[in-house]
Amino acid sequence: MGRCVDIVSIQHEYGIWGGEDGEHVLDFVRALDVPSVTTLHTVMQQPMPRQRAILSELIELTDATVVMSESAADLLAIAYGVDRGRVHVIPHGVPDLPLVDAVTIKPGLGVQDREVILSFGLLGPGKGYELALAALPDVVAAHPSVLYVVVGATHPDLVRSEGERYRESLIATVKRLGLEDHVRFVDRFVGRVELTKWLEAADVFVTPYPNLDQIVSGTMSYAMGAGRAIASTPYAYASELLADGRGVLVPPASPRALAAALNKLLADPALRSAIGSRAYAHSRRMVWSAVGAEYRDLFAQVTSTKRATATATATATAGGLAAVGA
Repeated sequence: MGRCVDIVSIQHEYGIWGGEDGEHVLDFVRALDVPSVTTLHTVMQQPMPRQRAILSELIELTDATVVMSESAADLLAIAYGVDRGRVHVIPHGVPDLPLVDAVTIKPGLGVQDREVILSFGLLGPGKGYELALAALPDVVAAHPSVLYVVVGATHPDLVRSEGERYRESLIATVKRLGLEDHVRFVDRFVGRVELTKWLEAADVFVTPYPNLDQIVSGTMSYAMGAGRAIASTPYAYASELLADGRGVLVPPASPRALAAALNKLLADPALRSAIGSRAYAHSRRMVWSAVGAEYRDLFAQVTSTKRATATATATATAGGLAAVGA
């Protein structure tokens, strides 16, 4: 039977490959007899020596490396010594959504007459929800109808290690702050259609992440794709994508600063619209069809180069054998 695979696309994230620090990915790549392209979902600024070695070898073994932001590409060059010319930046993909007014979507979710702040994703300590909750009393004081919606189930790894202790701690914080009427947890996985509705119903999207080295955020990408006004801590990905007025950055670990940013956005529909429109325009390169086309072109480039190299090697080898035979 002939080979039916022309190229392999490898998605790399620490924790999804077996072995110490995911080292089994190297066994997989070494066993391939076709070209491969690796997409890196995490690039640590200060990796452990073993993590650095695995990532460096993975990049060396594959034919091309993809990251989702310029900051990640720069980090590979500076911290890992990777040739910047070998790294391709292809953005995180997002659905191709229309730009709609949140007011038209809210009734379908039962949040009409509420000012909606949204976060979504697998629940876990790394999302910084504590900061958002700490900021919320000042927001409620200025906007009594505000509702902070957190959509998503608890991360499965966290459930396995400690059950729902983290979610319960957030619920306890809500009760302690007297925010029961202003916070809603949608405690489950939601499908694409429902998630789209929540994104479109949001007045403001917030990513209060504490890890300022984070190089990609799928949730923030989706919010940009929906044309939402975004308030965020200045982690690497947010600082890059929300530049030039595409969002609002606030200092880390400052509930007061986050509350001020949220209040300013909620009080000014024209400002929200302008910021959301700029984010939406920037995200057009991020829609799945555009991202798919970039990957298709990269795959074609890699396979073409590989075939040309193989042909040149075979020709040189045949010429050498002919000379020996003569």
